[in-house]
Amino acid sequence: MKTDISLATLGQLVEGQLRDPSSILGPHLVDYRGSRATSIRSFLPDARAAWVIDRVSGSRRPMRRLHPAGFFEAICDASVMDSANRHNGDAALPTHSSYRIQMADKKTGTLIDMHDPYAVPSILSDYDRYLLGEGKNYRMYDTLGAQLRRVDETDGVNFAVWAPNARIVQIVGDFNSWDGRGHVAKLDQSVGIWELFVPGAKAGQKYKFRILDHHGQWTDKTDPVGFAAELPPLTASIVTDLNQHVWQDDQWMQKRRHADPMHSPMNVYECHLGSWQKGPGRTHGWLDYRELAHRLADYCRRMNFTHVELLPITEHPFTGSWGYQTVGYFAPTSRHGTPEDFMYFVDYLHQHDIGVLVDWVPAHFPKDGHGLRRFDGTALYEHADPRQGEHPDWGTMIFNFGRTEVRNFLVANALFWMDKYHIDGLRVDAVASMLYLDYSREDGQWIPNQYGGRENLEAIEFLREFNVAVHENHPGAVTIAEESTAWPGVSRPTYDGGLGFTYKWNMGWMNDTLTYMHREPVHRRFHQNDLTFSMIYAFTENFMLPLSHDEVVHGKGSLISQMPGDMWQKFGNLRLLYSYMWTHPGKKLLFMGGELGQWNEWNHDDGPDWLLLDFETHRGIQELVADLNRLVIQNPALHELDFDGQGFEWVDCMNADASTLVFLRKGREDADPLLVCCNFTPVVRHEYQVGVPVGGFWKEIFNSDSDRYGGSNVGNYPGRESLGRGHHGRPDSILVDMPPLGVTIFRPQH
Repeated sequence: MKTDISLATLGQLVEGQLRDPSSILGPHLVDYRGSRATSIRSFLPDARAAWVIDRVSGSRRPMRRLHPAGFFEAICDASVMDSANRHNGDAALPTHSSYRIQMADKKTGTLIDMHDPYAVPSILSDYDRYLLGEGKNYRMYDTLGAQLRRVDETDGVNFAVWAPNARIVQIVGDFNSWDGRGHVAKLDQSVGIWELFVPGAKAGQKYKFRILDHHGQWTDKTDPVGFAAELPPLTASIVTDLNQHVWQDDQWMQKRRHADPMHSPMNVYECHLGSWQKGPGRTHGWLDYRELAHRLADYCRRMNFTHVELLPITEHPFTGSWGYQTVGYFAPTSRHGTPEDFMYFVDYLHQHDIGVLVDWVPAHFPKDGHGLRRFDGTALYEHADPRQGEHPDWGTMIFNFGRTEVRNFLVANALFWMDKYHIDGLRVDAVASMLYLDYSREDGQWIPNQYGGRENLEAIEFLREFNVAVHENHPGAVTIAEESTAWPGVSRPTYDGGLGFTYKWNMGWMNDTLTYMHREPVHRRFHQNDLTFSMIYAFTENFMLPLSHDEVVHGKGSLISQMPGDMWQKFGNLRLLYSYMWTHPGKKLLFMGGELGQWNEWNHDDGPDWLLLDFETHRGIQELVADLNRLVIQNPALHELDFDGQGFEWVDCMNADASTLVFLRKGREDADPLLVCCNFTPVVRHEYQVGVPVGGFWKEIFNSDSDRYGGSNVGNYPGRESLGRGHHGRPDSILVDMPPLGVTIFRPQH
C-alpha cells in the first residue's frame, strides 16, 4: 500500500517544519483495501527499525520505513486502536491509546519501548482552556511548562508552552540529543498553546523550546513556566518534580492562616543571598540554600527579626542585576541549589518562626534572547510600541498588562510561590513605574490612556487582581508595594477603590529622615519639619519604614558613612536614626550590613564586612538593633496600632531650637503607653521637662546612648518619678536627661 501523504508534506516533517505534525503522525483512520483501518505513523530519526505492539494481545507488527530520514508506518485493524477517534474528529474521545511503539536504535541496536507522543490526549481539560481564555487559570503551572506525567504505564514529560504566533515549536533536550525534528509540538489553536508528551523524558533533564517564529527565524527559548534552570551563563530549563519535599511547617502555616499582620510586630531583615555570607565549595563562594537556611535562621532569631525579605531569587542571567532582571519567573536561581533546596530553606525558617518574603518583579523583564522578549517572534508578553513596551531607565521590556494571558501568567506566578514554596509575602518592585504611563519619559515618549491621562489603567487592574487573588487564596500572606509617589489608596482594599496591598513602603519618610540626618546637628534646628511632616500622612496608608538596599548603593555610601560628624558622632547618629525609626509608627525593614554599622557601600560580590564585629562600636550597633527588635515584639504600643492615629500622640514637637522630639506610642486599651524622647544634637539636655499622661514612676526601658551600644551612658536609670505638676497639656510630668544624639524610652511602672 502506498501512503497517502505527499512527498512535500513528508519533506516538511523530516525537516521539523510541519506546522501540525499530528495531522499525519500518530493513529489515523484510512481506507485499506475497501475497509476501515488504522494507520500508525511515527517519525523516528534514531531508529534502525520499528514495530507497533498491541497492548492487549502483545502482537508485534513491523512498521515500514517510508522515508530514509526515519518516517515509519504500519496498517492495523481499526478496532484495535481506540485513539483513532480523537484524530478524526469523532465525538467519542478516548483517554489513552491501545498500542506502543518499539524501535531498534540505529547505533546500538538496543530495543526501546515508548508511547506514541501523538496518541496522547492533551493534559489541558476543557475547563483549563476556558480559564485560560478568561485569564483566570491561576494554577496554570500545573499544566504548562514541563509536567511529569504517566500515560498507560509509561513515564514521560508533558511539555506545553504559549506561543500563538509561532510557526513551529519543537521540544529539544537531553532526551532527544537536542534534535527536535521528532518532537514537534501540537498546536491547540483555541488557546495558542503548543503541547507534546515525550515518553521517557524525566526529571533532571535539560530542555528548551525551539521555535520557528512568526518571521521564519529559528530561536531556542527557555520555558516561561520552567521550574528550574541551569547555572548562568547556561540557559536551559530543567525538568523538575516539585512534589518531593516533605513539608514540616504545618504549625507555622496554620498560625499564618489566622494571623493578623496589621496588628502584629514585623521586623524585616532584607537580604541578598548571594552576598550575605560566603563560603567555599560553590561558584563565587555562594552558599547553598540549605546552609543559608541554618545560618540565617540562627542569625534572625538572635537578632529578633521576625521576617527575612530576599532580593529576587527568581532565575536571572546577570548577577549584577541582583535578581531584578528576571528570566525564569517560576524557577529559584540555581546559584544556591535546586528547587527542593529552596523549599528546605523556607521550611527551615518557618520551623524557627521566621517568615519569608521575596521581592517580585512584574514591572519589567530583560531583553535576553532566550527569555520572554519576542517569544514567538511577536510582542507576546510586552507591548509592540517602544513607547509602552520598553523601559528607558533599565533597558528592559514592560509587560503588556492589558493582555489577558499576560495578567494570567503574572498572577499565577505570584500564587505559585505561595502554593509550592509557602512564601509568606511578596514585595512588588517598582510599582510606580507600573502605575504611570509617563514614568521616566519626556513628552512625546509615551501614549496616554483612553481618557487622555497618564495613569496605566491596565496595570492598575492587574495590581488589584493580583492582590485580591493573593489574599483570597492565601490568608495571612502579605503584599508590599515599593511605591514612591503619592498615589492614593495603595494599601487600601480594592472594594474601597484601593490597590489592595497589605503595606506600602514609606519612601517619603525615608527620604525626609535621611535628608535630615545628613545635616550637621547645628543646622537641624532649621529643618524640624523634615521629621514632623511624616506624621501628617502616617496613617493614610499601611506603611512599612524601609532602610533598604537602595539607600546604600550607586555612590550613596553606607548608612554610617552618610552620618555627619566625627567617629563618635557618626555612631551616635546611626544609633539615633535606628531608634527613631523603630519607635515611629510603621513596620520596619533594614538591609543587611546596616545592623553592623557597615562602612563600605554594598557590593553584590562582597556583602557585609562581618570582621567589623571585632570592634566594640560595631558590636554595639548590632546589639542596639537586636534590642530594638525585641522592644517592638514585647511592647504592644510599638506594633498594635501602627496604622491607627490612636497609636501615636505628640508630646513636644515644636522645640526646633533644641532639635528634640517627644511622643507617645500607644497600643490597645490594656497596653502600657511608651514615652519616647529624642535628642538630635550632640548636646545633653539636662532636666528636660516632659509631660506624661499619668503620674508615678516612669521606668527607663531603653537608652540608645547606653555604653552597651557604644554610647556615653548618659541616661535616667532606673527611671524618673513624676513631679506632680502638669506640662505639655498633660496632667503630670517628669524631668529627663536627654543623652546626646540619643533616644530614651520610658514606660509607666505599676
